[in-house]
Amino acid sequence: MSSPHRIALLFNANKVYDRQVIAGIGQYMKSTRVDWDLFMEEDFRCRTLGIHDWNGDGIIADFDDPAVAEALADMPIPVVAVGGSYADASQYPPHTPYVATDNAKLVRLAYDHLIAQGLQRFAFYGLPPTPGNRWAQEREEAFRYMVDTDRLEGLVYRGSPTSAGGWGRVQEEMAEWMRSLPKPIGIIAVTDARARQLLQSCVVADVPVPEQVAIVGIDNDPIAQTLNRIALTSVIQGAEGMGRAAAQLLHKMLHGRVAPDTRIVVPPLGINVQASSLHQPMKSPYVMRAKHYIRQYACLGIKAEQVADYVGISRTLLEEHFKRELKQTVHQTILGHKLEIARGMLVDPTIPLADVAVRSGFTSLQYMYAVFRREFDCTPRQFVEKARP
Repeated sequence: MSSPHRIALLFNANKVYDRQVIAGIGQYMKSTRVDWDLFMEEDFRCRTLGIHDWNGDGIIADFDDPAVAEALADMPIPVVAVGGSYADASQYPPHTPYVATDNAKLVRLAYDHLIAQGLQRFAFYGLPPTPGNRWAQEREEAFRYMVDTDRLEGLVYRGSPTSAGGWGRVQEEMAEWMRSLPKPIGIIAVTDARARQLLQSCVVADVPVPEQVAIVGIDNDPIAQTLNRIALTSVIQGAEGMGRAAAQLLHKMLHGRVAPDTRIVVPPLGINVQASSLHQPMKSPYVMRAKHYIRQYACLGIKAEQVADYVGISRTLLEEHFKRELKQTVHQTILGHKLEIARGMLVDPTIPLADVAVRSGFTSLQYMYAVFRREFDCTPRQFVEKARP
């Protein structure tokens, strides 16, 4: 048998996008007969130091980092680039096969979703431009093009780079921006990490999500979801498909079968719709503020009296507003949110039922069972079985 090809993967796997690309490469290897000996830094960081001394057969690398692109420009072995797409084709590296995420379609999915929620004002939360985040600039330009084409109001806020020392100032600036926005408004964040910052700033600014601000991120990052009290709507990149495409290109290049200027642009897989973007216009500002509070704290065991205290009116008056606008009580709204959170966790069989009960705000597993039987006439597990197609 011939020796396996030695392939270097140059990615920063601390990012969900890079991890998914790497997963796609692994999927291609498992589904074919390629025999590759993979090299990655043991801490899963991307380093090009010494790459010219590496005695390998091919490389797949993240070309969003211009330093990587420069280091690999004259490599004598096959190289496949992975990165963001560009509206201007001249921005792609010359003579290097390139697999790209479709930045315009990522933004289009988020934008169309917010329009479907009935919103007519939009904003984009991006990043300060740097040579390493040209993909963010492409997404910002795609947003500007869409709102300009539709003759709608579109605002752009780039904020500041984040650091522990300056976070308090950055968050207050973001909260001030939130307060200044015309409302209701839909905001597209350039990544889920930036979207999570928006959700935090809405808490600081006391701005209800999604009644006044509807938020959509990009990446569908499970870590970002875990850190939010309000579930985040996010566009799902086709990053694993990018990895499979990149591996297939390199496989062909190792046998001399790929044109050097090959371009493959991979569209997003869809959008994971959650509470953060489901804009619901409401007449009562009291109900709006109350629902904002409930979404954040229902799973911590809050009572209707605490919601009324937050809103600043009596419980009796708040109940009147709820019955008029939502046709249910404050308690029923709190319970409904807890059940929604529980149902979301029940689809993951790795989460113990006792943990589902605690994390969704029920005082015990027995109480959660009792509520499911009363509300749905079944146990939690039976509810999941019924919901499956």
